[in-house]
Amino acid sequence: MQLDHVSYAVSPEEFVSTVGRLGSLLGAPFQDGGVHPRFGTRNFVLPLAGGMYLEVVTPLDHPATDSAPFGRAVKQRAELGGGWLGWVARVDDIGAAEERLGRPAVDGHRVRPDRVDLKWRQIGVLDLMDDPQLPYIIEWLDMNQHPSADARTTVCIRKLAIAGDPATVSQWLGEPENHPLDDVDVDWSAPGTPDDDDDAGAGLLAVYFETPDGIVRID
Repeated sequence: MQLDHVSYAVSPEEFVSTVGRLGSLLGAPFQDGGVHPRFGTRNFVLPLAGGMYLEVVTPLDHPATDSAPFGRAVKQRAELGGGWLGWVARVDDIGAAEERLGRPAVDGHRVRPDRVDLKWRQIGVLDLMDDPQLPYIIEWLDMNQHPSADARTTVCIRKLAIAGDPATVSQWLGEPENHPLDDVDVDWSAPGTPDDDDDAGAGLLAVYFETPDGIVRID
């Protein structure tokens, strides 16, 4: 199982400045992902090496924001001050996750500003809202259209820092506790401990990026 992307949610007022700040820290440019009426969100994405990407997302003033699970998750995180929304695991066939979790995946798509229609299947966004340590799981229908396909940087994700219970996440993903992802390391800490910078609950705390200038940690 591979890491697909990480999502950073912010308020509309902080959206542009956050995209600029993260792009400057990583030394790589973001791309406009467009407005997504189906989700009630808008995003910018940074395609990364290794088949991953970084998403900065903000809620819209749109009815779907309060009805679509992803829109609700983004709005909830933004209203809490913004920051890491979560991490997303990618599989080649989501059928095993459907069988393990006992429910079907749902179809998703968004149209980029260049009119390319990205399509995928996903499961677990509502679970992410209930328990932020859990990733949702995605299967892209065409990896040639994956947001990382046109990456123009060597920047990549090396490690995630997560406050949570490795056993819970292992059971959710069906992967080993000590190495749930094939390509990225995970540092675990207990929720609400001094290792958790803002003494919050479970969830993604920080992401470590490998850049030409060294490792950059973004909280």
